[in-house]
Amino acid sequence: MTKRLVSLGDSFTEGVGDDDPSSPNGVRGWADRVAGQLAGNHQDFRYANLAIRGKVLGQVLAEQLSPALALNPDLVTLYAGGNDLMRPKVDIDALLDDYDSAVATIVAVGARVVLFTGVDGVEDALFRRIRGRVAIYNEHVRGIAARHGALLVDMWAMRQLRDRRLWAPDRLHLNSAGHNEVAIAVLDALGEPHKLTPAELGPRPRLSPRTRRTENLQWGKEHAVPWIKRRLRGESSGDALAPKWPTMDPYA
Repeated sequence: MTKRLVSLGDSFTEGVGDDDPSSPNGVRGWADRVAGQLAGNHQDFRYANLAIRGKVLGQVLAEQLSPALALNPDLVTLYAGGNDLMRPKVDIDALLDDYDSAVATIVAVGARVVLFTGVDGVEDALFRRIRGRVAIYNEHVRGIAARHGALLVDMWAMRQLRDRRLWAPDRLHLNSAGHNEVAIAVLDALGEPHKLTPAELGPRPRLSPRTRRTENLQWGKEHAVPWIKRRLRGESSGDALAPKWPTMDPYA
């Protein structure tokens, strides 16, 4: 029985791409959707979400792990490292050693853990460039999950997440429908009943080369260039943000 959930991570867990003006930081996301279903399943359910966009794995562990454990969770979701994989250089082995230690620390306090593999970006020009890195990262995560008895949501195997219609215009974050797909996968991994339904997208639209070029140019101007400029300035989109749900409270 799940009574106390804490979610840790970066923009993926904060919910970026799933815009909701009524939610803290203006986004909802898969973790909030999971919390909403668990609140209906379990009396006295409590939820905290410490994830902040732009964080690399070291920051997630340094800034979120101790506060999370202080909340006495019985379930912790953890996803981090995606921002590291997008950097010019990354030591994946060292990165996942820290990840492994963090999961061991969580398990040692008696909490269940949910981990995630990265999405297969084979059909996207941006993510295709780091596909090999993501595959290595995923193998490490699978090993960590097996060693510590963690639940694993294998997003690499979720072929529907290759469909751009489940992604926000920035192509870096899932949209509302994409976050809903992840929420379903998490709830199914937990064995929790829920009322969420998967997206019914139908056949993918065929785009002409001209339309595709136009979309790519617009994406570069509106999203890629600003992202690169922030990186060059050493800035993060989450620098001025606080966690959405920093304390363990009921979720309505």
